[in-house]
Parts: sequence; structure tokens; C-alpha cells
Amino acid sequence: MGRPPKIESPEMLYELFQQYKKEVKSTPILVHDFVGKDASEVRREKEKPLTFEGFECFVWDKGISKGIDHIFSNQGGRYKRFLSICSRIKKEIRADQIQGGMAGIYNPSITQRLNNLVDKVEQTVIEQPLFADDESDTEEDA
Repeated sequence: MGRPPKIESPEMLYELFQQYKKEVKSTPILVHDFVGKDASEVRREKEKPLTFEGFECFVWDKGISKGIDHIFSNQGGRYKRFLSICSRIKKEIRADQIQGGMAGIYNPSITQRLNNLVDKVEQTVIEQPLFADDESDTEEDA
């Protein structure tokens, strides 16, 4: 048994990502559902989204010894030549999630949260007394 394979180049990393995309998009999730007035049982195909975690698992399943965390985090500054391809992969994953969420393929709420796209509404609360102060109720009257 030799050493487990490792990712030697940015091109190899991108090729692994292309394989991951092809596998994910060609194997939809089967959702158990019931349709019609008689609630007929069906299995619907739903497209799988691309995720960084899914790509990590894919690489591990390929037997890559260290996975990809160390490359994407540029551990010890040793992976500078991978920075542009890592950025490209992150953007492709994000684009897939955002487009799928906007088209209603994926849950839009989850897609928004995963990609920090949640609208933030600023609210100001002003406290007002329940009853207006009555100027005749002073300590002098007591």
C-alpha cells in the first residue's frame, strides 16, 4: 500500500470539483411524496445543490489523504498558488445555491442564510409612558 493521493496542483483540484459537480447534478435526491385526491405515492426527483461540505466529502471519498480544508484555508501560506481556483470554486458553489434558491429549486430561506443574503430590517423602539404625566400630581399637592 502506498501513500494516499494528494492534490498536486490547482488544475487537479478544479478537475476534482468538476467531477463532484457532474456527480451531484446527475444524481438527484428522490423525495417521497403523495399526490392527487387519492394520495398516490410517488418519488419526485429534486436537483441537489452544490455545497462546500459535499465537495469535501467527495474528495475524502476519493481517498485524498488530507481533504481540502488546508488548501482552502491556505494553511501555513503553503497554498498561495491555489487561491484563485479556490475562489472560483467557492463562487461556483454560491452561484448554484443563489440561482437555485431564486428559481425555487432549493429552499430560498436556507439559501439566503447560507449565503448571508438575509434582509435586515432595522427597528427602533421608542418607549412612551402609558399615561401622560398630570402636572397637578406633584409632591406639593400631597
